[in-house]
Amino acid sequence: MNEKKYVIAMDQGTTSSRCILFDRQGEIRGAAQKEFPQIYPQPGWVEHDPGDIWSTQMGVAMEAMQKAGAQSGEIAAIGITNQRETTLVWDAATGKPVCNAIVWQCRRTADRIDRLRRDGMVETIRQKTGLIPDAYFSASKLEWILDNVPGVRARAERGELRFGTVDSWLIWNLTGGRVHATDYTNASRTMLFDIHKLRWDQELLDYFRVPPSLLPKVLPSSGLFGTTETLGGSIPITAAAGDQQAALFGQCGFTPGDVKSTYGTGGFLLMNTGEKAVSSERGLLTTLAASAGGQIHYALEGSVFIAGAAIQWLRDELRLLDSAAQTEEICSGLEDAGGVYMVPAFVGLGAPYWEPYARGTVVGLTRGVTREHLIRAVTESLAYQTNDLLAAMEEESGLSLTSLKVDGGAAANSFLMQFQADLSGLRIQRPRCIETTALGAAYLAGLASGFWKDLEEIRRNWVCERTFVPSVSQELRTALLKGWRRAVRCAMAWARDT
Repeated sequence: MNEKKYVIAMDQGTTSSRCILFDRQGEIRGAAQKEFPQIYPQPGWVEHDPGDIWSTQMGVAMEAMQKAGAQSGEIAAIGITNQRETTLVWDAATGKPVCNAIVWQCRRTADRIDRLRRDGMVETIRQKTGLIPDAYFSASKLEWILDNVPGVRARAERGELRFGTVDSWLIWNLTGGRVHATDYTNASRTMLFDIHKLRWDQELLDYFRVPPSLLPKVLPSSGLFGTTETLGGSIPITAAAGDQQAALFGQCGFTPGDVKSTYGTGGFLLMNTGEKAVSSERGLLTTLAASAGGQIHYALEGSVFIAGAAIQWLRDELRLLDSAAQTEEICSGLEDAGGVYMVPAFVGLGAPYWEPYARGTVVGLTRGVTREHLIRAVTESLAYQTNDLLAAMEEESGLSLTSLKVDGGAAANSFLMQFQADLSGLRIQRPRCIETTALGAAYLAGLASGFWKDLEEIRRNWVCERTFVPSVSQELRTALLKGWRRAVRCAMAWARDT
């Protein structure tokens, strides 16, 4: 019998699928990543082909195993982490999707959320789900599919279809359709799940007219979901968690007050609040944290819809960059952004503003502004948006933060991390492994399968690669933030008819 040497993390993201094999020290032993197409049928609409999600995830899993020289018998377990809220519906018999996945960024149901507000459902949803009603979450997307794809509502009511977020879609395919399940963290992002009673809520299902037969079984993030035979042998799937909760776990955010910020396609700040679900008045969300060993922990979350995606926009749509990595050198070569601010509200603004009709805005342009100034303004926008979340979270939690753990692809940009330290006045700690989303999924899976003994063994794996210390005057910090607030007001003004 082969010795178990690795845990596989399947990290299914918004713009790419990746797979990483981790050893007992939390070190990467094999990794592969593949981007897949983004589909924009109309302005503000975003879709994925579910076939692309599945095929790229399987492709990178096999490639990562090959790079590590790993056999299936050496894999202790699989952990899944995924883009959250993205909504899929498929045939229970054939596994064939009824339409493209509607991505979390998609704004097609913004009008439906307006009607929800007029129906007086905001407080009911906040109290039960911890969420501020928005087109971001899965419920209105699922309702849209049921009402707008021909024949789908009738098929759903006959029990022929299944709904899931991306984790459920992967688990279904990995187990050959034997398992239809999700975990607490992903369920908590649907706007249909009571995070206090830990069950689907009948009042919300009735309001969105969702037949219960569509729904996956909800399980703890760390535990047995099923087994897969797709990678050359039988491997247990022992974890699933939404990407941001997985990142908090990967940053060893196990105790109340632990905070992390992820710079991915979107930007996300999460604080573990322990067994207490803290209600927010500043536009933060109350959500379930990923936890192991039967614990139930909650988290406060601030969500930025467009972070790294703004850098991709510079690269792919404007063609001002050949690669995202160029931003660090370009930004470092400038004294400042030339008075330019860019608010990347391409799909509205998330926390703490929650303005779905805001749109991307560039302000402060003068004749002297160059390509490089625009690139720096876009890069800086990631830090400004994160700083908005930090201010709200400090106020809500009553905690005075002194440092912040960071991760995600853009955390590799040292200019951005230094700018974040300067804006926030906090020490920014970047770990040696910034793939903490995948690492969190691996830890959750490894704890459930016995690959790691306990949280203390995992804590010993966390190593800080670099700390960024604030280096600007309070006067400059105040002036920069004042300019940012003015820019945000301009983006918000676009949402008004007058």
